[in-house]
Amino acid sequence: MKKEDSLFVRTIRGAQCDRPPIWLMRQAGRYLPEYRATRAEAGSFLDLCFSPKLATEVTLQPIRRFGFDAAILFSDILIIPWALGQDVRFEQGVGPVLEPIASEAELAALDLNGIEDRLESVGEAIELINAGLGADIPLIGFIGAPWTLMTYMIGGRSTPDQGPAKKLLLEQPDLFFAMLEIVEEACARVLRMQIKAGVDVVKIFDSWAGSVPMSLRQKIVFDPIKRIIENVRTDAPQIPVIAFPRGIGASYLKFANEVPADVLALDQGMDPSLFDHANRKVALQGNMDPMFLLGSEAALADELVRQRDLFAGRSHIVNLGHGITPEGKIERVEQMIAFWRNAA
Repeated sequence: MKKEDSLFVRTIRGAQCDRPPIWLMRQAGRYLPEYRATRAEAGSFLDLCFSPKLATEVTLQPIRRFGFDAAILFSDILIIPWALGQDVRFEQGVGPVLEPIASEAELAALDLNGIEDRLESVGEAIELINAGLGADIPLIGFIGAPWTLMTYMIGGRSTPDQGPAKKLLLEQPDLFFAMLEIVEEACARVLRMQIKAGVDVVKIFDSWAGSVPMSLRQKIVFDPIKRIIENVRTDAPQIPVIAFPRGIGASYLKFANEVPADVLALDQGMDPSLFDHANRKVALQGNMDPMFLLGSEAALADELVRQRDLFAGRSHIVNLGHGITPEGKIERVEQMIAFWRNAA
């Protein structure tokens, strides 16, 4: 079977299939003991991301264990600021820490030239992963969208309200939008590099899209993602694109009508019926709350029936409303997979 004939890609293209395909955001993660062992072997998180051998291993682990219908490249959204020359490190118990950008001089230090070369190991990992996946499991590449990346690049770490990025936007808008232009170009280049190396589908994560004021979402969320997709498709016109502007609520309908993504990933607060009013048909992904993978068999069983009814008659990719948490239970993942595979 060719990857374009896989259940995952056929669903994206609108085919009527016997069951929906299944994969999970963060499916290679700390809930898996084999991942924790490989993570310990790597030494640091960035070493894990930049080792083609180890990145391949953790990408393939959930495929071996669960037989998901798609793999997602093991990497991190913050490899883009790292490739631009910003200092990025991951501290135990803290998470990502970056040297904040808040001035023209700090922005000028970012370098678009050669980012593909600096991420050569990611391309090598994609080639190794494809060799291990075989011909029938598609590989998803991904980036963080410009706004989400900039919240880390400006704030220096994860911030609860993305306050530093908003402050720069309001106090130094020229600097903010100059930075947005650079990060947007970097995002497009990295996706194009991943596609050239062999990914079959790409996903754009805008995890903090919902924190952007409604009056500014067009300029900061919608338009940059639209331009990135158009940029990528100059070289790869057929590449399927998944977009995930998390937390934007009812404005997702406007996003759906304007942004040419093939799949719209839904957070747990979204109602799929919103998209009945869209001016084009797209596949929907998600939107089960990850908390259901922490609880009882009965609670998950009820939620799975609700999800089945909610997405009946739609092109649907089974996933969560956000990534599986480290506390996720393997037996709940197995229960979820068994339900959908028997749902035909």
